[in-house]
Amino acid sequence: MTLRGQCLCGAVAYEVARLDGAIEHCHCKTCRKAHASAFASTTRVARAHFQWRKGREKLTAYASSPGKIRWFCSVCGSHIVAERIAQPHVILRVATLDDDPGDKPVMHIWTSHAVPWLNAADDVPRYEAMPPKDG
Repeated sequence: MTLRGQCLCGAVAYEVARLDGAIEHCHCKTCRKAHASAFASTTRVARAHFQWRKGREKLTAYASSPGKIRWFCSVCGSHIVAERIAQPHVILRVATLDDDPGDKPVMHIWTSHAVPWLNAADDVPRYEAMPPKDG
């Protein structure tokens, strides 16, 4: 099962042979700020199972904490993976996948960093697209 993904503009593309960890929603401060979102959906992929397909020269890196490097598309800014060089895997940003991995998120992590104004309550209305226009 090969899964493909890319950044927003398509300048950088990758493929993974398989996901090597559970999908998690990470609420840590650095993920929240790097993605400008309440959390980032991530999973581990062994380096042997990850391959850049195109645009590697378009990647730019940011060391968000000691030893952790986040890789972004230099054209559109999409955050694609993060890594700690000594670890045998990369941390894939699951939302950049174009293919359905067949797995669902199993947990929220670093909720001690979650901010209350971004937690969606169950009673918040949800729409498949934009909400209907008023009258």
